[in-house]
Amino acid sequence: MDLFIGIDLGSTTTKAVAVDEHGAVLGRGITNSRSNYDVAAQVAREEALTNVRFEVLARRLRDGMPDAARVESQLLAAYRLECFLGALSRLEDHCRRDLENPRFDNDRYAMLEALERILGGVRDDAVQVFSEPARSDFFRDLAGASFIEHAAEIARNGGPAFDRLVGLFDRNIIPVENETETRGFHQLLIAAAGRVAGAPALAALIDDVARTRLHELRSVGTGYGRVRLPFPKECIRSEILCHGLGAHLMFPQTRTVLDIGGQDTKAIQLDANGVVTSFQMNDRCAAGCGRYLGYIADEMNIGLQDLGPLALGARRRVRINSTCTVFAGAEFRDRLAAGQAREDIVAGLHRAIILRAMSLLARSGGIHNEFTFTGGVARNPAAVKALREVAEENYGKLTLNIAPDSIYTGALGAAHFALRDVAVKEAA
Repeated sequence: MDLFIGIDLGSTTTKAVAVDEHGAVLGRGITNSRSNYDVAAQVAREEALTNVRFEVLARRLRDGMPDAARVESQLLAAYRLECFLGALSRLEDHCRRDLENPRFDNDRYAMLEALERILGGVRDDAVQVFSEPARSDFFRDLAGASFIEHAAEIARNGGPAFDRLVGLFDRNIIPVENETETRGFHQLLIAAAGRVAGAPALAALIDDVARTRLHELRSVGTGYGRVRLPFPKECIRSEILCHGLGAHLMFPQTRTVLDIGGQDTKAIQLDANGVVTSFQMNDRCAAGCGRYLGYIADEMNIGLQDLGPLALGARRRVRINSTCTVFAGAEFRDRLAAGQAREDIVAGLHRAIILRAMSLLARSGGIHNEFTFTGGVARNPAAVKALREVAEENYGKLTLNIAPDSIYTGALGAAHFALRDVAVKEAA
């Protein structure tokens, strides 16, 4: 099977998209890139290729199984659970080695006992988490939320201090993110099949799919860390071009694109063919970007995916005059100390971020229908709500496009540049 790969190496997340010779998306992959760009690119690419194999398997299932949809859905969930449990085992290994440090001489056994109880709880929670659509794509978020919950309970009941338990997680999550799963697709999928009724009988089919040869004809890289990608110079494209093309492919009538990523914000204007006509980019600091929201979530000890739903519960939006990432924690604490509800503060922060983005849009040429919102922040419902409100206040009623897979926009554009490069070379 011939494939074309696009990799968007972002400051916070790295995305990969695999398309076929017709440009149809066959696989997507995403991972956290805060720790190591090289590993992140490798993990996202491998995840996209695994996704391709799942697509091949799903097509085979649909051809010969009456309840294929059920088996496919449950098998994918079980596969993700197996990957999660593998990462959790690696986290346990790192934590146990950390606890051998002399600084734990006074409470090593209490910490070990607490760690076993916490990780047992995380494992139990994972079975429930992966029985339904997961709230996050990242092991750090899913494991961290459960770890913190169980650590807090143990600390309340006389166990080791909460800060020491959470510190154990924080120190050891980074090396786990820098490691890849040692089990291959075939081994993981066979293990996952054992969790799904009717799936163990598919061993021969799974084996055949695992042996399917995936031929990568060309890869193109883009994103914040694109210079770290192991591609020749001619296989690197700018973020602006890739996000513009990706948005055009998702929504052909798009004329204005707003992309809010972890480290920068891009306002892009397109013509009818998806060609960039003008743009503005905030790349001097993370103010008003996803990284800022991440700092606030960390300050509140909640997952980033929970920040938007929290803001939607606001009763009175607090006006925020600054979105400086450096002072995010201090500003948030000051607002709380003044008696303002955290929901109201967070709602105000979301609007402040959008207002900052609107100034970029104005400098790039304003907003023209259709208007497309992309990037990781497009997954945040409070950011989407604030964008709709502010855009309509300034430009009237607009068609606002947000694809469920908008975080992959840049990688999609890069994959299509790879496809076009090969087509041009073959035509020459």
